Parts: sequence; structure tokens; C-alpha cells
Amino acid sequence: MDDGTPASPGRGPASSSDDSGGPGSAGASGFVDRWQQTDALLALRAAVRAAGRVRPAVARRAGLGESELIALERLVDGPAGPAELARLLGVSTAAATGLGDRLEEHGHAERRPHPSDRRRVELHVTDAGREEVLGHLMPMFAVLAELDAGFSDDERAVVARYLDGARAAFERMVEPD
Repeated sequence: MDDGTPASPGRGPASSSDDSGGPGSAGASGFVDRWQQTDALLALRAAVRAAGRVRPAVARRAGLGESELIALERLVDGPAGPAELARLLGVSTAAATGLGDRLEEHGHAERRPHPSDRRRVELHVTDAGREEVLGHLMPMFAVLAELDAGFSDDERAVVARYLDGARAAFERMVEPD
């Protein structure tokens, strides 16, 4: 029930003000000052922070650099060439080639000729490389599977809709200007 007292800072229902930080408003600071974050938004924020700490921890445990782990994660999805890895990592093709060399030296990846272009090579994750990544992630996967099993199909649909919307918001932040 709304008794006219302000909600605690940063929590409670969303503001009903039309001033959303757009043109002619108090700007982004004004929006943030008025934004009443719900428990769902606060939980998402905490989950994103925790997720941001996973990759560095896995890389450290696996004795890899973060770029090597990112490349290995990509290779688990399928083979990729140095140019594709360079784009993914925002580095030169020479740097991506060196990264591929390091993954090969560790036994995590192997180079194979491209199936339709003899001038190109692809990196493929090895069984050892796949096991390295998945082995470090399995404890988290087990907890997430147990969590997921505790929801009904309808609840999972709501969670999926929320997370899809959050992902879309994140992707808007990383789109080129």
C-alpha cells in the first residue's frame, strides 16, 4: 500500500515520473536518482558481478590467460581461424596466431587445414582442452542445474523472458556507435 512515504533509496516500485532521463530532463543522474531498483534488478546486478569474476578465476586455475580462455571457450563451440579469433578478442591476426601457438603447446587446441580453402587453417579444441574448461565449470553447472530443476516450466519461461531482455540491454551497450 502506498502511504505517501518514499521508498527506501534504490528499492521499491519503479518511478511513475515521465522524466526518464531523455531530452529536457535532469539527465542520466536524475534518472538514476529516481530509479527504484526492484529485488529482481538487484539480484541481476549481483549475478552479473559474480559472473564477471568467473572467467578470471577459471583462467587462473587452468593456468591460462583470459584471452586464451576466451578463445578456448569459442573453440568448444566449433573450429575457428586466426582472423575470427582476432575479431573476437580485438587483437591482430598475428597476436591471435601466437595465442593459437600457446593453446597448441598446452595441448588444448590443434591446427587443421580448412576443409574448403587449403590456404587457411582452423584451430580445433582437443578433448583435453574441452575437459580443461568444462572441468573447472562443472561445479557451477551442477548448482545451476539443481536450481533450474526447482522451477516449474512456467517459472522458467518467466526467468528466460527476463534474462533475454537483460541480455538485449547488455548487447545494446556493446553495439558499435
